[in-house]
Amino acid sequence: MKVGLAYDLMDDYLAEGFSMEEAAEFDRAETISGIESTLNELGYETERIGNIKALVRMLSEGRRWDLVFNICEGVYGMGREAQVPALLEAYGIPCTFSDPAILALALNKALTKRIVRDLGIPTPDFAVVECEEDTDNLDLPFPLFAKPVAEGTSKGVGSASLIENKADLKRVCGELLEKFKQPVLVEEFLPGREFTVGIIGTGKSARVLGAIEVLIRDNSDDAIYSWENKEYFEERVEYRKVDDRLLAQCGKLALKAWRGLGCRDCGRMDFRMDADGRLSFLEVNPLAGLNPIRSDLPFICKYYGISYRELIGMIMDSVLERMKKQQ
Repeated sequence: MKVGLAYDLMDDYLAEGFSMEEAAEFDRAETISGIESTLNELGYETERIGNIKALVRMLSEGRRWDLVFNICEGVYGMGREAQVPALLEAYGIPCTFSDPAILALALNKALTKRIVRDLGIPTPDFAVVECEEDTDNLDLPFPLFAKPVAEGTSKGVGSASLIENKADLKRVCGELLEKFKQPVLVEEFLPGREFTVGIIGTGKSARVLGAIEVLIRDNSDDAIYSWENKEYFEERVEYRKVDDRLLAQCGKLALKAWRGLGCRDCGRMDFRMDADGRLSFLEVNPLAGLNPIRSDLPFICKYYGISYRELIGMIMDSVLERMKKQQ
């Protein structure tokens, strides 16, 4: 089987003048090499495609693949993560992970929270701010937490995101609106413990890989799982495997949300506790990072004795199972 590799390489965008934060969602060279070498070990023939522009060019030249292992994050627009899967779908080429509709939905944190709430899963109360004036009519109790509505890798998240008063709310929302050119999600801040859950599979076949707690060390500049803390995770972040009771609680909610949203193959889901220790959904990442050294999903697998090779193999098993059902 010939597998194409679609990805946005961080080095390419840094060379174009993107800042480290702007390029934070894109993949490092070791991620591409790690996925490719693992697929080769598993017996798959691979061909590197690259980003969506390279994909367009190669498709126009008549190049085809049995399957595309897609980790493209995209660059422009609220539907950027859906662009490559949609293009492949138009050509009848299957790809890994969720379909274009789900990827476009999941990137919009507010829309996702509305659906998750309708599924009966707790999520912090929230509002969407589209202009500074919207903050005047916000009816949510402080403290609040503000972040761009459609960014990943904690872009736009930092110590200023935790807001205690109206003046700071207007100021922070104004800064985020100006910087990211998109609405701001404002939600009630939950002061409890934070967890991330790994999931493998699709529909009834989906199962929990494991869950870890995310703790920010005292030497960090802020107590938030920010982009900078993720970038320097070795010094600033501690990860802990959760006990069986918490794993069962997190896993039950994660699977309900995963299946309810229609996510496929593999991904992560984040939860946080309120002051009384009750779990609430924060967001889903249906296109989770696969850097074998730096990404949360391989971290989860490591704590549960799952090798990187096994993880990639399970992702491939999931997509191949889906392909068989569509034949």
